[in-house]
Amino acid sequence: MIVIDELDKKVISLIQGDLPLDRRPFAVMAEKIGMSEEDFLRRANDLKKRGIIRRFGATLRHQEAGFSSNAMVAWIVPDDLVEETGNILARFQEVTHCYQRKPQKHWRYNLYTMIHGSSSDECNQIAERMSHAVKIDDYALLFSEKEFKKTSMEYF
Repeated sequence: MIVIDELDKKVISLIQGDLPLDRRPFAVMAEKIGMSEEDFLRRANDLKKRGIIRRFGATLRHQEAGFSSNAMVAWIVPDDLVEETGNILARFQEVTHCYQRKPQKHWRYNLYTMIHGSSSDECNQIAERMSHAVKIDDYALLFSEKEFKKTSMEYF
C-alpha cells in the first residue's frame, strides 16, 4: 500500500503549480512549508522513486511562446514497431507529447505526437520529416482550432 503523509501532500501541492520566479525556486517552496531546500528536493525525488509522481515537467503555452500552429499527428504503426517508432518521434524537438493508444473500430491510429510550429505549412513539413525518419507514411494531422483549457491536474 502506498502511503502519502501530510508533508508529501504539501510538497505535491507546491510542485504541481508554477515555479516561483526565483534563482532558487525550490528553496522558496521549501521555506513555505518549513523545510530546507535539500530536504524538499530529497522528498520530491523520493515521491518519484516511490511512483507517486511520474514526472516533473514544464507546460508549454505554445501561443505565448510564438508557435501559432499546432497539430496532433496520428500515426498508424505496426504493433511490433510502436516502441521503437515512439522513441524516435519523441526525440524531435518539435514534439511535446508522444503516446500510444489502442486503435478503435473506425479509427486505426495507434501512436500520437503533438507538434508545434509557426504555421500549418511548417507543421506539415515537420510531420513529413518525422515520417521519413520512421519510414511510415500512414498518418494524419489534426490541427488545433481553439484551446479551451490548458492546466495541470491539481491533487492537493
